[in-house]
Amino acid sequence: MEFDYFLSVISKIENEQLGGFTSHAKMIPKERKIFKEIELQAANPRKAAVLALFYPDEQNLTKFLLILRASYDGTHSSQISFPGGKFERDDGRLEITALRETSEEVGIHENEVFIKRQMTDTYIPPSNFLVSPFIGYAMNKPVFETNHEVEDVLEVKLTDLLSEKSVGSKKLSTSYMENIDVPCFHLNKKVVWGATAMMLSEIKDLIKANLH
Repeated sequence: MEFDYFLSVISKIENEQLGGFTSHAKMIPKERKIFKEIELQAANPRKAAVLALFYPDEQNLTKFLLILRASYDGTHSSQISFPGGKFERDDGRLEITALRETSEEVGIHENEVFIKRQMTDTYIPPSNFLVSPFIGYAMNKPVFETNHEVEDVLEVKLTDLLSEKSVGSKKLSTSYMENIDVPCFHLNKKVVWGATAMMLSEIKDLIKANLH
């Protein structure tokens, strides 16, 4: 998809109804517990924010950014995700968290990014984070400068996400069960599952609903 066309599509999404749980459910294994609102409140999850950043490549085709997190002694070691992280009090707003963390992790300055809208929050039980995703775009291909938290950057074609050929499942062991069929996206020869796949599913549904 050419970037000019992408810009015309996302210009219409600000007030569109989000897919929410309907979109997320496409990427949720049937074995995973669905948390009710009262249970989320009782869990008192920590806040976090991530950025789904879209931009043109050298051929003016639309791509978006995922990162492969570095290996460390933690819940999300070596996982594929959007850039982002924990809300800090000085941020004030979750949107600022997404921009700050993206700048720290991959070197994209906040002034380069235009935030379009916030998507549906996603709860991550193993780390007890409630993550707020934001859709944003940059008018030029970024120059990536990663920090120690990032092992690699993945530049994914938007058309690959929109294609049904990217949707599949894989036998995985998760925090709640071993060796189960987990819905996923196959992107750039990587398996993207869990909360990131849930967010991507909602973004995919939103963009496809506004193609013309």
